[in-house]
Amino acid sequence: MRWCLLMLFFPLPAVAADPVIVGYFTEWGVYDHHFQIADIPAAKLTHLNYAFAKVEKGEVAVTDKFAALEKIDPRDKEAKGNFQQLRQLKKKHPHLKTLISVGGWTLSGSFSDTALTAESRATFAASCVRFIREHGFDGADIDWEFPVAGGLAGNKNRPEDKKNYTLLLAELRKQLDVAAKTDNTKYLLTIAAPSGSDTIAHMDIPAMAEHLDWFNLMAYDLAGGWDTQTGLLANLYPVGDYKRSVAGAVQAYLKAGVAPEKIVLGVPFYGRGWTVAKPSANGFGEKVDPKQPKGTWELGMWDYKDLTKNVIPKGKVFRAEKGKAPWLYNADSRLFISYDDTDSMKEKVGYVTAQKLRGMMCWELSGDDPANSLLEVISAGLGKK
Repeated sequence: MRWCLLMLFFPLPAVAADPVIVGYFTEWGVYDHHFQIADIPAAKLTHLNYAFAKVEKGEVAVTDKFAALEKIDPRDKEAKGNFQQLRQLKKKHPHLKTLISVGGWTLSGSFSDTALTAESRATFAASCVRFIREHGFDGADIDWEFPVAGGLAGNKNRPEDKKNYTLLLAELRKQLDVAAKTDNTKYLLTIAAPSGSDTIAHMDIPAMAEHLDWFNLMAYDLAGGWDTQTGLLANLYPVGDYKRSVAGAVQAYLKAGVAPEKIVLGVPFYGRGWTVAKPSANGFGEKVDPKQPKGTWELGMWDYKDLTKNVIPKGKVFRAEKGKAPWLYNADSRLFISYDDTDSMKEKVGYVTAQKLRGMMCWELSGDDPANSLLEVISAGLGKK
């Protein structure tokens, strides 16, 4: 009785949730990238987001049926396709949860219509539940890029998207919870959330937070080939007149009323670069050639493993000490590349811990080096349980 009375006056503090470490796996990575399900460093992750399913006629559908359902990995000839191989991976690593990520940059064109009416939202949510159950996922990650405005040219959008996105998530949450009770489990719901102030303004973030387990904050691409001068991809803090920063994006969500434990900080396993127009001492903040340089798989982008092996040794590494970010500059080729390395990743782990955020996310797993150096910093730093 005395213990009960003490608890009334001095309640125990809430138990903090274990940190989450989310890695995105790209479906197309099984081809040219040669990165298969068996290559996923599952021991260093808590959650895996499979990118991407598409929206077809208002319902969640497989994007690449061969990769998802048929492709054989010689290391596991019994499991046909990525989805079966994911089931096998989860048997080896029971702690791992998997989510199907729906949409993405190239597959967001149908979201505005899908979220438009109560009927269309219910149809989409029901199809999402079926997809999760059929293919053995533990939840859904919605990657709408972007409601109201922005995104790929030709995507349909409406002013009502801001309200309808919240309504879509509410319907998803409702149907996932009903299914979870029947299946005696917990189904997760997350989104890939933008970091730009203009795209953030097109979402009702506090209302969305009520339905989400967390936001995967895409705290990268602060600069890229769309800019006319060099900048930093994912600097933690502002650098002089360069005000864009990862911390600024996080604070925008916190100020909007999102609890820290619902923010997962996204980090890049790649770099973005430009050719500086004229010779420069270090390349930062300089005007660029409009023609983007050749990257690993696409113009202006390099996998971290490609950078460390083939690109960084040919240039000089500079660091923005206040911004906690490195960049590479090759004076001969005038190549400037902004990226994260193990040192800047440690700074971000420290920031996540200090801000009591839920954890970290990476885009995407195949970009790391063979030793998984970037992911190892995250896993060790967050003390994955």
